[in-house]
Amino acid sequence: MDFTPTEEQAAARDLAARIFADLATPERLTAAGTGSDPELWKALCGAGLVGAVEELGLLGLVLLLEEQGRTTAQVPFASTCVYGLLAVAAHGTPEQRERLLPGIGDGSVVVCGAFPAQGGVRAVGKTRDVRDARAVRASAQGELTGAVPVVPWLRDATHVLVADRQGELWLTAVAGAPHIEAVELTAPWAAGRLTLDGAAAERLGGPEAHADVLATARTAFAGLQAGVAAGSLARAVAHTGTREQFGRPLATRQAVQLRAADAYMDIEAIRVTAYEAAWRRDAGLPYGTHALTAAWWASEAGRRVVDTGQHLHGGAGADLDHPVHRHFLWGRQLDAYLGCGAEVLQELGELIVSEEEVRP
Repeated sequence: MDFTPTEEQAAARDLAARIFADLATPERLTAAGTGSDPELWKALCGAGLVGAVEELGLLGLVLLLEEQGRTTAQVPFASTCVYGLLAVAAHGTPEQRERLLPGIGDGSVVVCGAFPAQGGVRAVGKTRDVRDARAVRASAQGELTGAVPVVPWLRDATHVLVADRQGELWLTAVAGAPHIEAVELTAPWAAGRLTLDGAAAERLGGPEAHADVLATARTAFAGLQAGVAAGSLARAVAHTGTREQFGRPLATRQAVQLRAADAYMDIEAIRVTAYEAAWRRDAGLPYGTHALTAAWWASEAGRRVVDTGQHLHGGAGADLDHPVHRHFLWGRQLDAYLGCGAEVLQELGELIVSEEEVRP
């Protein structure tokens, strides 16, 4: 394994870091509310960062999402790249790739993911319950019927990638949904309730596409969580280095140092497991268990880190308008999105057992 970024990946990461630093300021984030920042999205797409993900691979996307997470930039970057660009590139027909990828790359097509068997918000949750009665049904003609309670980024999307009750993937235009109702999440992810009533859709890929897109999403959002956690810790380090108690900076206190050190190790665990899963996908190797491992670390350790970041700010951490609170909200939302640790571990164990059973 070699997680060293290529020149292209490093250049894209550095460019993304500059764009996010310049445009994802606390003032602009506050102004965006629960929607995306259109100027920031235009800048990212205009710089070619969304379209470049097809060549940069999943590891490249993880690097870019880390930079987004550091600033909690309010754009559907992960969603569009995972459920749109990478899904279409990997599982679309030549005609679908030719028709859809240019629009996704230039930002005119924004894609979100709806996996209703997981209760909506846990779109990257368990794969074994796709036959849940609550799931969307698809007719032989490719018409979708059903409702998905919560779909992150739906209110910014032009298209939705939906998993039906059989685990098949369908791409449908948001304009074909008869009703979209705004839904508030812990983090401001422009979520909505999606109602489908015979909406026209096109199939994307075969039976293998569902598991691959889920694993890709788990890995990508784990990378996003690594950035969110790193941004939270960076703010805490800056605060404790300047905030004094009894004539000494808080950062000189052993208890503060230990909390920060534990958070740093948690971030590194999230990062390395996400890198490994992404590298394996790019190398064409099995990565389902590695994606689940990354998801577990992102869920469990990510929650610990954002809690620490807020705690180390003391009274300032209780201020809902403080920038560190956004990291807390995003970290908590990603924890819920990826699934609680016990559920992820259960699925990981079941997957390991099933893989052992099929080995000769």
